[in-house]
Amino acid sequence: MDVRVLRYFIAIAQEQNISRAARLLHVSQPALSRQIADLETNLGTQLFIRGKRQIQLTQDGYYLLERAQEIVGLVDKTTYNLQKQDVVSGTLDIGAGESVALQCVMDTVHDIIHKYPEVHVNFNSGDHAIIESALDSGILEFGIIMGHNELGNYNTLQLPESNRWGLLMRQDEQLAIKESIQPSDLLGRSLLASQQIKQHQDLKNWSQGLFEQFNFVGTYNLIFNASLLVKTGACMALTYENLVDVSADSELTFRPLTPELTDPNTLIWSKKRTLPDVDQLFLKTLKEKIGEQ
Repeated sequence: MDVRVLRYFIAIAQEQNISRAARLLHVSQPALSRQIADLETNLGTQLFIRGKRQIQLTQDGYYLLERAQEIVGLVDKTTYNLQKQDVVSGTLDIGAGESVALQCVMDTVHDIIHKYPEVHVNFNSGDHAIIESALDSGILEFGIIMGHNELGNYNTLQLPESNRWGLLMRQDEQLAIKESIQPSDLLGRSLLASQQIKQHQDLKNWSQGLFEQFNFVGTYNLIFNASLLVKTGACMALTYENLVDVSADSELTFRPLTPELTDPNTLIWSKKRTLPDVDQLFLKTLKEKIGEQ
């Protein structure tokens, strides 16, 4: 597949109209239509459903769009990194889950973009499986993994702060009168948990043999959306501390688990690729900031 044609395909998918895409790309509509028809022929599948005024992606079209954006992004990033630059510039691509313990990373990014205005940053949210996959494919240069995971395939840097587990619930829940939550407190409760929590061995150990009796009614990827369900009273959520507003004005409150359960944060990057200059600057600055702390 020609990268140029992939750019054409992305533009049509975004505009949902070949005429508008042609004007955006500064090519003639017949030429653009022919390029996409040839792409469909070469791939042996239909990518668009053509309407009178608007076109829509087929299922295969959606799949190609996701992959095309990754391919074009990697091409652009590689080209940019290979070009000689007179100033410090580039893009920091960092993937991580949700945690206030990442403040040292954010402080590092702040220092860099303040000092070097040509540097930009892309943050991607996800669990460790999503982040490792993006890191392996080159979409990300850095990932921040939470918890105890096998990271032997990556370079690692332990971040100074950790994440404390607890229970997010409504202010008027009966368990809200407790200062902390024991394993037996969760029996008979409807619980939400992150998508990877059932593989969390430390949480299973914390449960003192009660884990299989916990009633997990669903999972979440982003805790904010989960907190909206918690507000209804339908369930409670196991999550990290300080991710949701639990001030006096909030409908929600948070209670830590006891015995205390925490997860470390680990910065990882590939052992197989040489980091571009801007990523080396990020790593050097972060290590200095951790050393200061």
